[in-house]
Amino acid sequence: MNIKKNDTVEVIGGNARGKSGKVLKVFTGSGRVIVEGVNIIKRHSRPTQKNPQGGIIQKEETVHASNVMVICPKCGEASRLGRKQVTDSATGRKHTMRTCRKCEEML
Repeated sequence: MNIKKNDTVEVIGGNARGKSGKVLKVFTGSGRVIVEGVNIIKRHSRPTQKNPQGGIIQKEETVHASNVMVICPKCGEASRLGRKQVTDSATGRKHTMRTCRKCEEML
């Protein structure tokens, strides 16, 4: 999965199409992500010791990872991600970096 926590993403499919936000959590097993301010649901909760008032709680629900695209910090557009091999000059080791397909900026 190319999407990581704290990435800024834009929703490209579903009811929340066009909205954007920061990724709060990634579920790699099911291929879903929680995006801040997107796909808000309402849960009815009983009064508990933690929440003595009870009532209706609004929270973000998961969105499938195929329905979001990463927003490039340089060009500011949603784009696909590529991968590039980069060698570290100090240690000489190779690392794989995520890159924007439009402007070739490393994420």
